[in-house]
Amino acid sequence: MYIRKATPEDASKAAVLIRLAIKEIAEALTGETDEEKILIILAGFFKKSGNRISYENTFVSVHDGEVSGLIIAYHGKDAQELDAPIVEHLRQKLNDPNITIDKEAEADDFYLDTISVDPNYQGKGIGSALIQYVEEYAKQKGYSRVSLVVENVNEGASRLYNKLGYKELKTVTISGYDFGYLIKQIEEPPVF
Repeated sequence: MYIRKATPEDASKAAVLIRLAIKEIAEALTGETDEEKILIILAGFFKKSGNRISYENTFVSVHDGEVSGLIIAYHGKDAQELDAPIVEHLRQKLNDPNITIDKEAEADDFYLDTISVDPNYQGKGIGSALIQYVEEYAKQKGYSRVSLVVENVNEGASRLYNKLGYKELKTVTISGYDFGYLIKQIEEPPVF
């Protein structure tokens, strides 16, 4: 297994993995309920630059030439800008100029937006490896804290994140669902 930066060619598999991880939120982000249409829209955004689920913000794990997992991460201060193309898509599709996307990331955090592992590869440490890879990437980029959200009912993921050193800071509501906002200090913040 190795981890690499994603490419637009990973879009089909990435769309499936994103859908698997974000469940009902995929419907809110795409404005669709039809599974095939959801995957097409997710893949379309993945192939494009400058949005939340772009290949530009994604690393993938690869086993025997197959993408086995992914992690999408970006600086929290960029979240609103990265959401803009998705918001515009939804406003046009649903003919509603008031549509917004709920805030997920704190501005100072390096935010782990989506973590997903193909069910055929789960239980092999891939999720942990992806998280640790991006934590190191964030450190090298000068970030002192990483964060993520986990659905309050997802006990397995919560256990993994706690084991990796993440602590719940608060509860946030995203698309009508409650999530724990977890943080991990990866470097001491500078003292002024």
